[in-house]
Amino acid sequence: MSHCTVLLTAEIGAVRILTLNRPGARNALSNELNNALYRALEEADGDDAVKAVVVTGADPAFCAGLDLKEAGAEGAAFFQRFQDANCIVRIGEMRKPVVGAVNGAAFTGGLEIALGCDFLVASERAVFADTHVRVGVLPGGGLTARLPRVVGAANARRMSMTGEVVNAARAERIGLVSEVVPHGELLARAMALASSAADVPVEAMQDLKRMYSENRGLVDDLAAEVAIARAYRADFDGIEGRRAQVQSRNRAQISQEEH
Repeated sequence: MSHCTVLLTAEIGAVRILTLNRPGARNALSNELNNALYRALEEADGDDAVKAVVVTGADPAFCAGLDLKEAGAEGAAFFQRFQDANCIVRIGEMRKPVVGAVNGAAFTGGLEIALGCDFLVASERAVFADTHVRVGVLPGGGLTARLPRVVGAANARRMSMTGEVVNAARAERIGLVSEVVPHGELLARAMALASSAADVPVEAMQDLKRMYSENRGLVDDLAAEVAIARAYRADFDGIEGRRAQVQSRNRAQISQEEH
């Protein structure tokens, strides 16, 4: 396994595993992690030896979304640098199959990363939420285009408008994840599925992915979301306080569900 500070990379056969590695920050997307993941996705897509990719997080979380502490300190400059090499957008553009192994919380930008994968396998510990509007920002990585296609329009709007936390069992019921497995079996199951996808002829797989995107109007909807998000002006002064409120609310909701 190769190592950099914020991203771990491993190769098993024709499958490359990318592990977000900021566990102390719940793998929140700092500009450093964003850039590292963006480069790793680019490299995997361009490497003929790689036939499939697995994306996961270092426990206890999958990805808590953008690092709003860093964003609050840097303001608009943070988002500008992020957009220059946006890993959330890039994962949805992968020509090769991408399996998401969701090991814990996948919130907001982390949910967008998960949705950019071709399909998801979840640990029993996985939880999902879209808290964009609660912290005063809009999604710009494809969430409003992809989430309704996966869970239906009503469930998508409910998640985005309420910010509620969806546990693994409900995520499977509404179609957000393809299956839920015991936490200790997650990576092995994701690897088995990725290895199966890696057996498909490369050109056929690329055309299949393009068909899934273009035949359902996804490309146009993605462009529409990006245009609205870029026109929106977030209130950066209050973003850190809102982040803390949302985190407290999420912890309380998860605790209630566990008991």
